[in-house]
Amino acid sequence: MEKAQGASRLISSQNQGVLCTNSVKHLGYPFGSVTPFAIGAGGRPIFLFSNMALHTKNLIVDPKASLLVSAESAEGELLAGARANVLGSVEPLPQNEIGAARHNYLVAHPAAHQWVTFGDFQFFGMEIAEIYYVGGFGVMGWVSAADYSNAASR
Repeated sequence: MEKAQGASRLISSQNQGVLCTNSVKHLGYPFGSVTPFAIGAGGRPIFLFSNMALHTKNLIVDPKASLLVSAESAEGELLAGARANVLGSVEPLPQNEIGAARHNYLVAHPAAHQWVTFGDFQFFGMEIAEIYYVGGFGVMGWVSAADYSNAASR
């Protein structure tokens, strides 16, 4: 449970990561995008994407993705800092979840109020399959979606 709590603390403390999708243009290659996110129920990452963005186009064809979230260590050494690779499916949110997603997203990213109402943007959520967490040197391993959700709900 230590890794699940660490992953939850890390992910909830950040508001951007690198989202890797499966490229439509270059089949078999991952496509990485620096992406802002917010946290929804159970620690679920929530995104606001433009339909014109390449990562959105990739997700419409194949929703499987990973979100890399990291933080620098207190010593400033990159590899000593915590990081989590969140694996899952990223899909448009159903209408009944958009109100809460919009609220959480605008709290995390107030500047997004400028484009949140544009018809080109829509909310997506990540259904987490599993997380690989590294809490620094010697602390690493897989975290199940259920353990992460439980830790995030505390």
